[in-house]
Amino acid sequence: MDTTVLASLILAGSLLLLLAGGVWVALSLLTVGMVMMGLFTTAPMGSLIASTLWDSSWGWALTSLPLFIWMGEILFRSKLSADMFQGLAPWVSRLPGRLLHVNVLGCGIMAAVAGSSAVTCATIGRISVPELEKRGYPLNLTIGTLAGSGTLGLLIPPSIIMIVYGVTAEVSIARLFIAGILPGLLLMTLFMGYTAIWSLLNRDRMPPAEPPVPFREKIYRSRRLIPVALLIASVVGSIYGGIATPTEAATIGVIGALILAAVGGGLTRASFVDGLMAAMRTSCMISFIIACAACLTIAVAFVDIPRSLASWVDAMHLSPYALLAVLAVFILILGCFLEGISIIVLTSSVVLPMVQAAGIDLLWFGIFVVVLIEAAQITPPVGFNLFVLQSITGKNILAVTKAAIPYFFVLMLLLVLMTLFPQIVTALPKMMTG
Repeated sequence: MDTTVLASLILAGSLLLLLAGGVWVALSLLTVGMVMMGLFTTAPMGSLIASTLWDSSWGWALTSLPLFIWMGEILFRSKLSADMFQGLAPWVSRLPGRLLHVNVLGCGIMAAVAGSSAVTCATIGRISVPELEKRGYPLNLTIGTLAGSGTLGLLIPPSIIMIVYGVTAEVSIARLFIAGILPGLLLMTLFMGYTAIWSLLNRDRMPPAEPPVPFREKIYRSRRLIPVALLIASVVGSIYGGIATPTEAATIGVIGALILAAVGGGLTRASFVDGLMAAMRTSCMISFIIACAACLTIAVAFVDIPRSLASWVDAMHLSPYALLAVLAVFILILGCFLEGISIIVLTSSVVLPMVQAAGIDLLWFGIFVVVLIEAAQITPPVGFNLFVLQSITGKNILAVTKAAIPYFFVLMLLLVLMTLFPQIVTALPKMMTG
């Protein structure tokens, strides 16, 4: 058997064995990398692993990661989530679907704050599920809108998973953030469109409309959301305008979040310490995974697996569309068992050379992968948003999955639109560069 094929089989088998055994993702990656180097290369494993761990742990691009996580933790612990429903409800009460759109818009705002799918889904869900159930809205659509819209935490900047992809693929994090804006807004529009169409076709299952709210009252109820929206706009706008790097913008975000939390009365010594410690734990976990994934990448490169796979794919003469279809199925299958960051670091050393060989833009492919990982968040058996909603609603996992299925297909529609019209992803980064 060819050495590269044998190495690939050992890599896949040992990695699956370790992950199935409950070993931490980071330690699994490091162990497999060391096994590959020990069995198939004569390289000095100890010095290479040590230098790789060091080099991948102090990169400047990673400095924005803990800051954006901390910004989200500060706002998450403030009164933002409690004000979300009250502030958004008056603006959507006259649309078809009415208050169900609060889930979509609320998740969009929380996505720009938290950068995490599960946090976004849980935060909005805890507020909106009891409110919508009390008002008589169908529970299946409440669950579906939350399951789908909760995934926006991965796509709308600042996104933690985009930072991980940018570091792994050596793509500008600033351009990735900007590239996610139009797809994120389009996805929100598609979710709201589907919800509106469903409500028009099922008028008998919708509760009666609530009395209209005067414009001045709408502004008053939204008074706590406006500063948060301005903070998000200033963070993203400073990156887009070239005024600040992602790290500098994250610093602005942290300072702004601290000020808003203090003014709103949500900043206490306990919440400050809790937010800081939570951000540190999350950042350390992600950084450890990235560092260990770099060790596996070095080992895979020494064994020559990426070049061999790229040559194999090239020999199959797959069109870029066919390659994307194959990779989409592959990533969706992985997403049934792994979370997003693990998928990116596990596949990058093999998938990225294949994508580059096919002439696909790595910036565009990054958003493509993020949308696929979003879809994986609402697919069983390890769809994290499904578990979050199961715990909030008390429904069984099959009922939650059934409610989320239409929004999975909406995500697939977004992938098709992005593939047919790549300008959805690339237009804003090109304008930013220009």
